Amino acid sequence: MALTPCTGQALLDAQLDLWHSNFAYVKSMALKAALDLRIADAIQHHGGAATLLQVATNVTVPQAKIPCLRRLMRVLTATGVFGAQAQHPSARGGEPVYTLTPTSRLLVGSGSLDPITAMIIHPALVSSFFELGAWLQRELPDPCIFKLRNGQTMWELADRDATFDALINNGMASDSRFVMDIVIKEHGEIFEGISTLIDVAGGLGGAAQAISKAFPHVKSSVLDLDHVVAMAPKDTCVQYIAGDMFESVPPADTVFLKWVLHDWGDEKCVKILKNCREAIPARDAGGKVIILDMVVGAGPPDLKNREMQVVFDLYMVVVNGIERDEQEWKKIIFEAGFSDYKIKPVLGARSVIEVYP
Repeated sequence: MALTPCTGQALLDAQLDLWHSNFAYVKSMALKAALDLRIADAIQHHGGAATLLQVATNVTVPQAKIPCLRRLMRVLTATGVFGAQAQHPSARGGEPVYTLTPTSRLLVGSGSLDPITAMIIHPALVSSFFELGAWLQRELPDPCIFKLRNGQTMWELADRDATFDALINNGMASDSRFVMDIVIKEHGEIFEGISTLIDVAGGLGGAAQAISKAFPHVKSSVLDLDHVVAMAPKDTCVQYIAGDMFESVPPADTVFLKWVLHDWGDEKCVKILKNCREAIPARDAGGKVIILDMVVGAGPPDLKNREMQVVFDLYMVVVNGIERDEQEWKKIIFEAGFSDYKIKPVLGARSVIEVYP
């Protein structure tokens, strides 16, 4: 059967699709520039709407670079990070007024996602993906692409570089503040009947502190490595315990794992989960593990959600991690000795998974 030759328009459409993939990194770098310059804060400073000149003044862009700032803002508005409104016809210059959108509102204020955004697009992580093709051709076992690029794993770098370690911990803390507010307000029933909870690999304790504040009767603890616990806040009722989740987990009614298991392969996840299993009482005594992570294929069926799940899965290759579908979750849960689980796809691209002994 002969193939119908492509028309010129079909070829141009295909080229446009190719360009969208080719230049996707420019959108990320435009966002990074917005973070570096604190453009969202500049717009917020002017009440949520600012002219180009007002933005330039606030972010200290020289006069000669204002045309380039305009080009940056044009990309950031085209991609929905900021909005643009036409000025009144009587206004001079015809420049638009830039506004905050739901996306950029996530980058300002006390609950800002600026830290986790800065972490995801940090040069050490972004540049690691230059090694993806070469990494795929290597035999197992092999270093993750982060180590191929940077000479050490992400965790080794965090252990040796205080600035990078703070980037990771502050990023995860900002995500915890954001998502835990939604979890507690809209799905707080998952914490009912709990008297003790330990947040495993909980970093600076953002999730545990949110749970403790919302449910003061729950005695909350955080387990993490020595150097992380050393940076933990002192003015909190949350207890911080230095330890290694691969060795043991302190006892509690509930073990909480937020964005932990996606960092590790199946063998290590089973080891973590077995330690969690040993830490909790039987199901009829209230024992369970709460996992907050992605379940690929779960949640809203729209293209944006599905695409984000598979893109995030590939992103986790940076640390030899993985985002799992339900069957992959089921495998490690049952191998660790648990008897049942329940998936609640209620957090956009992420889910809450309740696991029972």
